[in-house]
Amino acid sequence: MSTGEPGVHAGATGTEDPGPLLRLVHRQELAFAVVGGFNTALGMALTVAWLSVLGPNVPPSVAVVAAYGISIVIAFVLHRTLVFRVRGHVMRDFLRFVAVNSGGLLLNIVLLELAVSVLGCPAKPSAVVVMGLVAIVSFFGHRYISFRREPAVPTPSAGSGVEQM
Repeated sequence: MSTGEPGVHAGATGTEDPGPLLRLVHRQELAFAVVGGFNTALGMALTVAWLSVLGPNVPPSVAVVAAYGISIVIAFVLHRTLVFRVRGHVMRDFLRFVAVNSGGLLLNIVLLELAVSVLGCPAKPSAVVVMGLVAIVSFFGHRYISFRREPAVPTPSAGSGVEQM
C-alpha cells in the first residue's frame, strides 16, 4: 500500500500515516539518509565520549565497540519507526538489521581495499565514494531484508460472491 507520495510506503500495518519524518521529507530514501546521518554523528559522539570515559589505558577499539553497541540499537529503532514503519517481528528484524549492517561493513572494507590497493586510487576520496555506494546498498538491504514484509493476502469476506468449499 502506498501513501500516494513517491517513495513513501505504508508499513506492515497497512496504515496510511507515513509518520512525522516521512511527512517532512516525503521520500523513504531521504528519510533513510537523514536517520543514517544522525546515527553517524551519534556514533562519532559516543566514540569520543567512550574514549574520554575509558581513558588512555584502554585500547581505542573498545570505545568503538561500545559506541557501536549503543548506536546500532538506536539506528534500528529509528529506521524501524521513522523510515520503514513496520510492526511485529522485532527480534527477527533486529537480527536481520545487524546482518545487513555487518554486510555493509564487510563490503566497505573490501571495496575500499580494492580501490586503494588494487586500483591505486587515493584513500580519502575512495573512502567517501565507497561509503556512498555502501549506503545505497544498505538502504535496499534494509528495505528488502531487515524490514521486509510479505504483502497482505486478501481474504474473501462473507457475502462477497466468492464461494468457499
